[in-house]
Amino acid sequence: MARILPEPTPETQHFWDGAARGELLLQRNKATGEAYFPPRPFCPKTGSRDVEVFKASGKAVLWSYVINHRPRPDMGTEPYAIAVVKLEEGPTMMTNIVNCPQTPEALVLDMPLEVVFEKMSDTISLPFFQPATA
Repeated sequence: MARILPEPTPETQHFWDGAARGELLLQRNKATGEAYFPPRPFCPKTGSRDVEVFKASGKAVLWSYVINHRPRPDMGTEPYAIAVVKLEEGPTMMTNIVNCPQTPEALVLDMPLEVVFEKMSDTISLPFFQPATA
C-alpha cells in the first residue's frame, strides 16, 4: 500500500513547491516578524493578512515524540518516531525522525536536528528531520 500523501491547496501550495526544491518555507507576520506553521493566509496570532513567505534555516530541536510500534500498512513494518520538533524560527512542526535508530536512547529530547526531504511523488516531497551533522 502506498503512503497516503497530503493534497496541496492554494493556501499550502507554496510550502509544497518549496519542499520539492529542498527548501523549508515558513510564513511570518510582516509587522511582528513572528513565524508560524502550518501555512495559512493570515497570522494565527493577530489575524493579519500582511504576511510573507521565507526560507527557514531547516534547523530544529526534538521537542517531543512517540515511537509507533504498530505502523499503518502504508508506513512500512518497522517502528518509527512520530515527533514534534521546534524549529529554530519558533514554530513547532509534526514530522518523523529519520536516519537514526528509533529508540529512546537515540532520540534524546532537545537534540539538534536538520531537515531532509524525501521525494514521495512527482509533486510531493515530505520534510523529515535527522540528527544534525554539524
